[in-house]
Amino acid sequence: MDAQEIKTLKALMEYEASRTTPPASFPALPDLPGGRYTDPEFMALERAHIWRKSWLLAAHIDELPEPGCFLLWEQADQPVVIVHSETGQINAFYNTCSHRGAPVVTEPSGKKLRLTCRYHGWTYNHDGELLSVRDPEDFKDLDFSCRSLSSVRCEQFGNLIFVNFDPDAPTLLDWLGPIADEWAEFRFDQCRLAARHQFTLNCNWKIAMEANTEVYHVKSIHPSTVAPILDDRRNVNTLYPNGHHRMVAPRPTGTVSTLEQQRSDLPEIASVGEIARTCTQSYGLFPNWVSPLSAFAIPPLLFWPKGIDQCVLETWTFAPDWGERPAPDLWTEDQGARLAQVLREDTEFGAWIQKSVNSYGFKGVPLSYQEARIYYWHQSADALIGQDNIPKSLQVPPVITDAWIYPNDPRRAEL
Repeated sequence: MDAQEIKTLKALMEYEASRTTPPASFPALPDLPGGRYTDPEFMALERAHIWRKSWLLAAHIDELPEPGCFLLWEQADQPVVIVHSETGQINAFYNTCSHRGAPVVTEPSGKKLRLTCRYHGWTYNHDGELLSVRDPEDFKDLDFSCRSLSSVRCEQFGNLIFVNFDPDAPTLLDWLGPIADEWAEFRFDQCRLAARHQFTLNCNWKIAMEANTEVYHVKSIHPSTVAPILDDRRNVNTLYPNGHHRMVAPRPTGTVSTLEQQRSDLPEIASVGEIARTCTQSYGLFPNWVSPLSAFAIPPLLFWPKGIDQCVLETWTFAPDWGERPAPDLWTEDQGARLAQVLREDTEFGAWIQKSVNSYGFKGVPLSYQEARIYYWHQSADALIGQDNIPKSLQVPPVITDAWIYPNDPRRAEL
């Protein structure tokens, strides 16, 4: 982040602190239909479009360090095997043999010279090509060249591995857009995987995720954890193409981040700039990634649906090499035994919210200017699904125009 952008962000922080109403040109946000959290039809639309067409974080290169290493990945309700090939390429395939549809991998991870289906012994290399079949004399004109494993789009951002089920989706870099440049200072190509855990939560996945995309709740839910180290009235939200978003909120003078409080012995990412060192700088990647970024760690939270009223929270911590020290873990306690306090505060209340939204009295969600990132997510979801595919009662009007999508921002003209 260059000096001019830092200067502008600081000015926007003061703008936010001094305003008494939302910016004059910011639109009034219509209520979000309540059924988007409770209606099976909308959940089916999410599965058919959002999870099928978006880039999804699936793995870190540390989980596939050598040729032959593989990882079974099923978070998006599709059976996928990710493989490190002999050429150094990371490949992803549907875990579906081209013979009778049996899985070619049943272990969660490991290392194999070849991928061999246990059902009838069909064998594939790490590029998905069919190498051999049992009793080939019993097949007539079997063309190996068209019997490879079915591939899944797979691309890397630094050491992070993403997948996408849509062959027509943009590249990962195009999907990230300007965020890819903003993330250069965090050296994703040098971060190691320090921790990865998952927890089942008793609420819709969007309820859990949205608690991490606004600061309106901080004083109520996090009075002793987040509130003292985050100046919510100086929070600056930025909306990016493709449904992504960012918040930047300064820390009060003399306070330090949670990870700094826990682990003063951790190495730093030397290239990280002033904003990430003095503020809470958190990004939301559409559809399900939320992560603060700092000089000490990159700790994404990922939210995956497990039904209308249940989801999986996946906690990750990436960090510069910690050597012989214990690996850092920002989000859990006792090596993944339970969530850290700040996440317990969010997630335990999520179950109560789910009970409430299931009531006859829940009709919709009125959102404030501070909660604009939530509305923008839903507006972006509808754009990906296609308005014509969504029942009118569940649609979100696209009231946030390009005037508010980065690099545009009417607030800058008001400074």
